[in-house]
Amino acid sequence: MTINQNEIQVEWSSLAKKALEGECLTLEEGLAVLESDHDEILALMQAAFRVRRHYYGKKVKLNMIINAKSGHCPEDCGYCSQSIVSTAPVQKYTLLDKDTLLAGAHEALARKAGTYCIVASGKGPTDRELDQVVDAVKEIRSTMPLKICACLGILKDGQAERLAEAGVHRYNHNLNTSKQNYSSITTTHTYEQRVNTVEKVKAQGMSPCSGVIIGMGESNREIVEMAFALRELDADSIPINFLNAIPGTPLEQAGRTPAMKALKVLALFRFVCPSKEIRVAGGREVNLRSLQPMSLYAANSLFVGDYLTTAGQEISADYRMIEDMDFEIELNAL
Repeated sequence: MTINQNEIQVEWSSLAKKALEGECLTLEEGLAVLESDHDEILALMQAAFRVRRHYYGKKVKLNMIINAKSGHCPEDCGYCSQSIVSTAPVQKYTLLDKDTLLAGAHEALARKAGTYCIVASGKGPTDRELDQVVDAVKEIRSTMPLKICACLGILKDGQAERLAEAGVHRYNHNLNTSKQNYSSITTTHTYEQRVNTVEKVKAQGMSPCSGVIIGMGESNREIVEMAFALRELDADSIPINFLNAIPGTPLEQAGRTPAMKALKVLALFRFVCPSKEIRVAGGREVNLRSLQPMSLYAANSLFVGDYLTTAGQEISADYRMIEDMDFEIELNAL
Protein backbone atom coordinates (compact mmCIF):
# COMPACT_ATOMS: atom_id res chain seq x y z
CA MET A 1 0.00 0.00 0.00
CA THR A 2 1.30 3.44 -0.91
CA ILE A 3 1.38 5.96 1.91
CA ASN A 4 1.39 9.63 1.05
CA GLN A 5 3.53 12.18 2.88
CA ASN A 6 0.65 13.57 4.96
CA GLU A 7 -0.14 10.09 6.28
CA ILE A 8 3.54 9.60 7.13
CA GLN A 9 3.57 12.85 9.10
CA VAL A 10 0.57 11.74 11.14
CA GLU A 11 2.11 8.33 11.83
CA TRP A 12 5.37 9.68 13.23
CA SER A 13 3.62 12.55 14.99
CA SER A 14 1.58 9.98 16.88
CA LEU A 15 4.80 8.52 18.28
CA ALA A 16 5.91 11.98 19.38
CA LYS A 17 2.53 12.48 21.06
CA LYS A 18 2.87 9.18 22.92
CA ALA A 19 6.36 10.11 24.08
CA LEU A 20 5.26 13.52 25.33
CA GLU A 21 2.38 11.92 27.21
CA GLY A 22 4.76 9.52 28.97
CA GLU A 23 3.68 6.40 27.09
CA CYS A 24 6.28 3.94 25.89
CA LEU A 25 6.35 2.76 22.31
CA THR A 26 5.42 -0.82 21.63
CA LEU A 27 7.96 -3.22 20.20
CA GLU A 28 6.15 -3.04 16.88
CA GLU A 29 6.31 0.75 16.83
CA GLY A 30 10.00 0.68 17.66
CA LEU A 31 10.67 -1.73 14.83
CA ALA A 32 8.63 0.49 12.50
CA VAL A 33 11.01 3.36 13.26
CA LEU A 34 14.12 1.31 12.50
CA GLU A 35 12.65 -0.35 9.42
CA SER A 36 10.99 2.74 7.94
CA ASP A 37 11.63 3.74 4.36
CA HIS A 38 14.50 6.19 3.87
CA ASP A 39 12.05 8.54 2.13
CA GLU A 40 10.37 9.05 5.50
CA ILE A 41 13.49 10.30 7.30
CA LEU A 42 12.54 14.00 7.31
CA ALA A 43 9.11 13.30 8.79
CA LEU A 44 10.64 10.93 11.34
CA MET A 45 13.31 13.38 12.46
CA GLN A 46 10.76 16.19 12.65
CA ALA A 47 8.71 14.07 15.07
CA ALA A 48 11.82 13.28 17.13
CA PHE A 49 12.70 16.98 17.17
CA ARG A 50 9.26 17.82 18.53
CA VAL A 51 10.07 15.71 21.61
CA ARG A 52 13.66 16.95 21.88
CA ARG A 53 12.56 20.59 21.65
CA HIS A 54 9.92 20.10 24.35
CA TYR A 55 12.53 19.00 26.89
CA TYR A 56 15.72 20.72 25.74
CA GLY A 57 14.80 23.49 23.32
CA LYS A 58 17.66 24.04 20.91
CA LYS A 59 20.45 23.68 23.47
CA VAL A 60 23.36 21.26 22.91
CA LYS A 61 25.31 19.89 25.86
CA LEU A 62 29.03 19.33 25.28
CA ASN A 63 31.11 16.69 27.04
CA MET A 64 34.86 16.04 26.92
CA ILE A 65 36.63 12.74 27.60
CA ILE A 66 40.07 12.23 29.07
CA ASN A 67 41.54 8.75 28.68
CA ALA A 68 42.80 8.60 32.25
CA LYS A 69 44.20 5.07 32.00
CA SER A 70 44.90 3.34 28.70
CA GLY A 71 45.33 -0.36 27.96
CA HIS A 72 46.33 -2.81 30.69
CA CYS A 73 42.78 -4.17 30.62
CA PRO A 74 42.01 -7.83 31.48
CA GLU A 75 38.58 -7.73 29.81
CA ASP A 76 37.91 -9.27 26.39
CA CYS A 77 35.38 -6.77 24.98
CA GLY A 78 35.38 -7.36 21.23
CA TYR A 79 34.92 -3.72 20.25
CA CYS A 80 37.70 -2.25 22.39
CA SER A 81 41.24 -1.52 21.27
CA GLN A 82 42.39 -1.56 24.91
CA SER A 83 41.17 -5.08 25.73
CA ILE A 84 43.41 -8.02 26.46
CA VAL A 85 42.46 -9.65 23.13
CA SER A 86 43.23 -6.56 21.04
CA THR A 87 46.40 -6.22 19.00
CA ALA A 88 45.68 -2.60 18.07
CA PRO A 89 48.72 -0.34 18.58
CA VAL A 90 47.35 1.89 21.34
CA GLN A 91 49.14 3.80 24.04
CA LYS A 92 49.37 2.00 27.37
CA TYR A 93 49.80 3.85 30.63
CA THR A 94 48.65 3.68 34.23
CA LEU A 95 46.28 6.21 35.79
CA LEU A 96 47.26 9.78 35.04
CA ASP A 97 48.48 11.91 37.95
CA LYS A 98 46.40 14.65 39.51
CA ASP A 99 48.10 17.51 37.66
CA THR A 100 47.33 15.90 34.31
CA LEU A 101 43.71 15.30 35.27
CA LEU A 102 43.44 18.95 36.37
CA ALA A 103 44.95 20.10 33.07
CA GLY A 104 42.31 18.07 31.29
CA ALA A 105 39.59 19.83 33.26
CA HIS A 106 40.95 23.21 32.17
CA GLU A 107 40.92 21.97 28.57
CA ALA A 108 37.29 20.90 28.95
CA LEU A 109 36.38 24.42 30.02
CA ALA A 110 38.31 25.88 27.08
CA ARG A 111 36.31 23.63 24.73
CA LYS A 112 33.02 24.91 26.22
CA ALA A 113 32.22 21.50 27.66
CA GLY A 114 29.90 21.49 30.62
CA THR A 115 30.87 17.97 31.70
CA TYR A 116 34.36 16.49 32.05
CA CYS A 117 34.46 12.69 31.71
CA ILE A 118 37.28 10.84 33.49
CA VAL A 119 37.48 7.41 31.85
CA ALA A 120 39.83 4.58 32.86
CA SER A 121 40.33 1.16 31.30
CA GLY A 122 40.07 -2.01 33.37
CA LYS A 123 37.39 -4.11 35.01
CA GLY A 124 37.15 -1.69 37.92
CA PRO A 125 39.29 0.70 39.97
CA THR A 126 41.72 -0.40 42.64
CA ASP A 127 41.53 1.45 45.95
CA ARG A 128 44.70 3.33 45.03
CA GLU A 129 43.28 4.40 41.67
CA LEU A 130 40.08 5.51 43.35
CA ASP A 131 42.14 7.61 45.79
CA GLN A 132 43.79 9.38 42.83
CA VAL A 133 40.48 10.11 41.13
CA VAL A 134 38.83 11.29 44.34
CA ASP A 135 41.74 13.64 45.05
CA ALA A 136 41.57 15.17 41.57
CA VAL A 137 37.78 15.49 41.62
CA LYS A 138 37.79 17.34 44.93
CA GLU A 139 40.21 19.94 43.57
CA ILE A 140 38.34 20.33 40.29
CA ARG A 141 35.07 20.84 42.13
CA SER A 142 36.60 23.44 44.43
CA THR A 143 38.28 25.48 41.68
CA MET A 144 36.29 25.11 38.43
CA PRO A 145 32.67 25.54 37.32
CA LEU A 146 32.64 22.08 35.78
CA LYS A 147 30.61 18.95 36.32
CA ILE A 148 32.32 15.58 36.56
CA CYS A 149 31.42 12.21 35.09
CA ALA A 150 33.50 9.18 36.05
CA CYS A 151 33.73 5.96 34.06
CA LEU A 152 35.96 3.54 35.93
CA GLY A 153 34.31 0.17 35.36
CA ILE A 154 32.49 -2.13 37.76
CA LEU A 155 32.43 -0.68 41.27
CA LYS A 156 33.01 -2.62 44.45
CA ASP A 157 31.06 -2.00 47.63
CA GLY A 158 31.85 1.41 49.09
CA GLN A 159 33.43 2.88 45.95
CA ALA A 160 30.28 4.56 44.67
CA GLU A 161 29.89 6.25 48.06
CA ARG A 162 33.42 7.66 47.89
CA LEU A 163 32.93 9.06 44.41
CA ALA A 164 29.65 10.67 45.40
CA GLU A 165 31.21 12.23 48.50
CA ALA A 166 34.06 13.63 46.40
CA GLY A 167 31.57 15.45 44.18
CA VAL A 168 31.23 13.24 41.12
CA HIS A 169 27.94 14.25 39.52
CA ARG A 170 27.52 11.36 37.10
CA TYR A 171 28.82 7.83 36.63
CA ASN A 172 28.93 6.17 33.23
CA HIS A 173 28.63 2.44 32.76
CA ASN A 174 27.22 1.44 29.39
CA LEU A 175 25.07 -1.64 28.82
CA ASN A 176 26.69 -1.63 25.35
CA THR A 177 24.50 -4.28 23.75
CA SER A 178 21.42 -6.36 24.42
CA LYS A 179 21.26 -8.97 27.15
CA GLN A 180 20.91 -11.69 24.49
CA ASN A 181 23.94 -10.47 22.50
CA TYR A 182 26.18 -9.83 25.49
CA SER A 183 28.09 -13.11 25.61
CA SER A 184 29.11 -12.69 21.96
CA ILE A 185 30.78 -9.35 22.80
CA THR A 186 32.51 -10.16 26.09
CA THR A 187 32.87 -13.16 28.39
CA THR A 188 34.90 -11.68 31.28
CA HIS A 189 31.94 -9.95 32.93
CA THR A 190 28.18 -10.10 32.61
CA TYR A 191 25.32 -7.88 31.56
CA GLU A 192 23.93 -8.19 35.09
CA GLN A 193 27.17 -6.84 36.59
CA ARG A 194 26.80 -3.71 34.48
CA VAL A 195 23.19 -3.23 35.54
CA ASN A 196 24.18 -3.70 39.20
CA THR A 197 26.87 -1.00 38.94
CA VAL A 198 24.35 1.48 37.52
CA GLU A 199 22.00 0.66 40.39
CA LYS A 200 24.80 1.26 42.92
CA VAL A 201 25.43 4.65 41.37
CA LYS A 202 21.76 5.59 41.57
CA ALA A 203 21.60 4.51 45.21
CA GLN A 204 24.33 7.01 46.08
CA GLY A 205 22.58 9.92 44.38
CA MET A 206 24.88 10.15 41.37
CA SER A 207 23.27 10.66 38.00
CA PRO A 208 23.34 7.37 36.06
CA CYS A 209 24.77 7.45 32.54
CA SER A 210 24.41 4.31 30.44
CA GLY A 211 24.25 3.75 26.72
CA VAL A 212 24.86 1.42 23.84
CA ILE A 213 27.14 0.65 20.90
CA ILE A 214 25.25 0.08 17.66
CA GLY A 215 26.75 -2.18 15.00
CA MET A 216 27.90 -5.24 16.96
CA GLY A 217 25.69 -7.84 15.34
CA GLU A 218 22.50 -6.99 17.19
CA SER A 219 19.11 -7.29 15.47
CA ASN A 220 16.64 -4.44 15.12
CA ARG A 221 14.50 -6.11 17.75
CA GLU A 222 17.48 -6.10 20.13
CA ILE A 223 18.07 -2.38 19.48
CA VAL A 224 14.48 -1.68 20.52
CA GLU A 225 14.94 -3.88 23.59
CA MET A 226 18.12 -1.93 24.49
CA ALA A 227 16.10 1.28 24.43
CA PHE A 228 13.45 -0.33 26.63
CA ALA A 229 16.15 -1.56 29.06
CA LEU A 230 17.59 1.93 29.45
CA ARG A 231 14.12 3.36 29.99
CA GLU A 232 13.58 0.77 32.72
CA LEU A 233 17.01 1.53 34.22
CA ASP A 234 16.06 5.23 34.23
CA ALA A 235 19.46 6.38 32.94
CA ASP A 236 19.63 10.18 32.91
CA SER A 237 22.16 10.31 30.09
CA ILE A 238 22.25 7.85 27.21
CA PRO A 239 25.30 7.91 24.93
CA ILE A 240 24.54 6.29 21.58
CA ASN A 241 27.82 5.03 20.15
CA PHE A 242 28.16 3.63 16.64
CA LEU A 243 30.90 1.05 16.28
CA ASN A 244 34.13 2.38 14.86
CA ALA A 245 35.68 -0.95 13.92
CA ILE A 246 39.36 -0.79 14.90
CA PRO A 247 41.94 -3.05 13.21
CA GLY A 248 43.32 -5.52 15.72
CA THR A 249 40.02 -6.00 17.56
CA PRO A 250 37.72 -9.02 17.16
CA LEU A 251 35.12 -6.77 15.49
CA GLU A 252 37.54 -5.23 13.02
CA GLN A 253 35.59 -6.64 10.05
CA ALA A 254 32.24 -5.26 11.18
CA GLY A 255 30.74 -2.84 8.67
CA ARG A 256 29.73 0.70 9.51
CA THR A 257 26.15 1.55 10.40
CA PRO A 258 24.59 3.40 7.44
CA ALA A 259 23.93 7.05 8.20
CA MET A 260 20.18 6.72 7.65
CA LYS A 261 20.03 3.77 10.09
CA ALA A 262 22.00 5.79 12.65
CA LEU A 263 19.47 8.63 12.46
CA LYS A 264 16.60 6.19 12.94
CA VAL A 265 18.32 4.74 16.02
CA LEU A 266 18.65 8.22 17.54
CA ALA A 267 14.98 8.95 16.82
CA LEU A 268 13.98 5.65 18.43
CA PHE A 269 15.85 6.42 21.65
CA ARG A 270 14.34 9.90 21.76
CA PHE A 271 10.83 8.44 21.53
CA VAL A 272 11.49 5.72 24.12
CA CYS A 273 13.46 7.89 26.58
CA PRO A 274 11.94 11.30 25.77
CA SER A 275 13.14 13.38 28.71
CA LYS A 276 16.64 11.96 28.90
CA GLU A 277 19.91 13.34 27.56
CA ILE A 278 20.51 11.52 24.30
CA ARG A 279 24.16 11.90 23.30
CA VAL A 280 25.44 11.13 19.83
CA ALA A 281 28.77 9.68 20.86
CA GLY A 282 31.67 7.59 19.62
CA GLY A 283 31.76 6.74 15.93
CA ARG A 284 29.43 9.54 14.86
CA GLU A 285 31.98 10.91 12.42
CA VAL A 286 32.57 7.53 10.76
CA ASN A 287 28.96 6.36 10.63
CA LEU A 288 26.84 9.50 10.22
CA ARG A 289 29.41 11.20 8.00
CA SER A 290 27.79 14.16 6.20
CA LEU A 291 24.48 13.61 8.01
CA GLN A 292 25.96 14.46 11.42
CA PRO A 293 24.03 17.77 11.66
CA MET A 294 20.71 15.93 11.38
CA SER A 295 21.54 13.95 14.51
CA LEU A 296 20.87 17.06 16.58
CA TYR A 297 17.18 16.85 15.76
CA ALA A 298 17.03 13.84 18.10
CA ALA A 299 20.18 14.11 20.23
CA ASN A 300 20.79 17.03 22.56
CA SER A 301 24.37 16.22 23.55
CA LEU A 302 27.70 15.26 22.01
CA PHE A 303 31.37 14.75 22.80
CA VAL A 304 33.88 17.34 21.61
CA GLY A 305 37.43 16.35 20.77
CA ASP A 306 38.90 12.87 20.67
CA TYR A 307 37.50 9.69 22.16
CA LEU A 308 39.54 7.12 24.05
CA THR A 309 41.81 5.80 21.30
CA THR A 310 40.17 7.26 18.18
CA ALA A 311 40.16 10.80 16.84
CA GLY A 312 37.04 12.93 16.89
CA GLN A 313 36.00 15.72 14.59
CA GLU A 314 37.78 19.06 14.76
CA ILE A 315 36.21 21.07 17.58
CA SER A 316 35.75 24.08 15.32
CA ALA A 317 33.71 21.88 12.96
CA ASP A 318 31.42 20.92 15.86
CA TYR A 319 30.93 24.58 16.76
CA ARG A 320 30.10 25.41 13.14
CA MET A 321 27.69 22.48 12.92
CA ILE A 322 25.82 23.67 16.01
CA GLU A 323 25.74 27.24 14.76
CA ASP A 324 24.66 26.33 11.23
CA MET A 325 21.79 24.24 12.60
CA ASP A 326 20.65 27.27 14.65
CA PHE A 327 21.29 25.45 17.91
CA GLU A 328 23.31 26.82 20.83
CA ILE A 329 25.79 25.39 23.31
CA GLU A 330 24.54 24.92 26.86
CA LEU A 331 27.40 25.66 29.23
CA ASN A 332 28.05 23.82 32.49
CA ALA A 333 25.12 21.47 32.04
CA LEU A 334 24.87 17.88 33.31
